[in-house]
Amino acid sequence: MSIVQATRTVLFYLLLSFSAFAWGTLSLLLAPLLPFEARYRFVVQRWCRFAVWLAWHMVGVRYRLSGLENIPQKPCVILSKHQSTWETFFLSGYFAPLSQVLKRELLFVPFFGWALALLKPIAIDRSQPKVALKQLAKQGHERLQQGAWVLIFPEGTRIPTGVMGKFSRGGAALAVNANLPVLPIAHNAGHCWPKNGWAKHPGTIEVMIGPLMYAEGEGPRAIAELNQRAEEWVANALRGIGELPPQASAQADVA
Repeated sequence: MSIVQATRTVLFYLLLSFSAFAWGTLSLLLAPLLPFEARYRFVVQRWCRFAVWLAWHMVGVRYRLSGLENIPQKPCVILSKHQSTWETFFLSGYFAPLSQVLKRELLFVPFFGWALALLKPIAIDRSQPKVALKQLAKQGHERLQQGAWVLIFPEGTRIPTGVMGKFSRGGAALAVNANLPVLPIAHNAGHCWPKNGWAKHPGTIEVMIGPLMYAEGEGPRAIAELNQRAEEWVANALRGIGELPPQASAQADVA
């Protein structure tokens, strides 16, 4: 990374951190006075859009979006590829209101984490997977009934570029039980915003929104089949842009 890009990246982090402090503090004062949807748009959507805008103009992390025609009018379960923090910002800013499955520890981050706690996230304890699965089923169903999108990264963690993590079935199960479709999303954000390190590389992220997918029937078999279809669509979309080899995708073991 060049000295110029490194300098711009440091400035990006400084501005992003300051904005999180300022916006989180303001949100703590105003958010409790707002209804849920207005609260989400004020606290999360606007700040996340600012973060994406700042990345575009400060460090050259741009994006190209396709598949907009696949987005339904009624919220459903979003199953997204996970490579970086960028897609968390982007998807949280694009879909509103949105309830995200996230690590419980994030709610303890000063100011913005505290403000985030006001937005009905599904904050799970990863050390207790069985409890987390039950929590996802219960709270996810509640959020969908309240008219919120539910964002799930079925790989469970950020996966390095060039490989696919195995999709967990929690998101597909939530959709089947709520009688709603899943919306698969593929992208290659990890090339510009890597999982490890602080470097940011200029480039254009391809964000591909797939077709709505409905379960064919009910029960565990229908859940497994829907989950596999979503995983295969994401893998094929990534192969189409050269992110995965043309053969069967290499899979990373995810605990």
